[in-house]
Order: sequence, then C-alpha cells, then structure tokens
Amino acid sequence: MPENLAEPASGDAVVVPGAEPAPCRVVVCRDCCCGSTKVTGVDHAGQTARLRAEVPVRISACLDVCEQANVIVVQPSAAGRAAGGRPVWLGLVNDPHATEDITDWVRAGGPGIAPLPEILDLYAFTPPRLSAATRDRRGVSRR
Repeated sequence: MPENLAEPASGDAVVVPGAEPAPCRVVVCRDCCCGSTKVTGVDHAGQTARLRAEVPVRISACLDVCEQANVIVVQPSAAGRAAGGRPVWLGLVNDPHATEDITDWVRAGGPGIAPLPEILDLYAFTPPRLSAATRDRRGVSRR
C-alpha cells in the first residue's frame, strides 16, 4: 500500500491528505550490552537523541549480537523497500562520527535509495539467525 494511504478498520484504503511517504526507520539496541556502561566512552543518550532528530527511532531489547555493541539497524523507507532495499545492520557504532555518517545516509534516502557509504561498510554485518532461547523469550515463531 502506498505510504500516503491509511487502512481503516473496514480494510478500505483512504488517502491521507498531506501525508509524507514513510521514511527510513532506525532500530537502536539498548539492553544488556548496547547502550550500557559495558560500552565505555559513548554518550548513549546523545547518540539516540541525535538519531531521533533525523529519523524515527525505535529502542529495542537485546538483538542478540552483543559482540557488536552498539548495534543500529537502518530499515528502508517504503520507497527503498520497493526498490529492493533491506535492513542494514551496523555494529560497533561507538563514535559520534559514525552516528553522523548514519544520519547523512538516512537523509540521502537510506537502503534501496542511496548506496551504503564506504565508511559505513566498515560497520555493516550480517546478523545471525535468532537463537532458540531468544525466539522463545520474544515469542517469535519459527516459520
């Protein structure tokens, strides 16, 4: 469904006047390792605030990749997804310059719209599948 449409309870799509297309979204892990004192020298609140100033941010419980703390996942906009963009996982985002590089990329369109900057390629990683314990804890079914 296009980004400027809403789906009321009846299931019929209606145009929402003035609605902006769905932007990129950022998921910030803030649980057992990410965002904690285990990752020293980082202004975790400042990092989250900086991202929120540019893009919708969702704070997540543990994403089960603690060895990559601090983890940020950039999700494509609706247009980016339609163009083939997929979520990009970034790990070890422990430097304010990396946070700025992320906000610059998101402003440029993010996954599927703008190519991943070479500097962010250094932070990108492929996440492992969720462990059985994590799936059970989150109530995620295996399909």
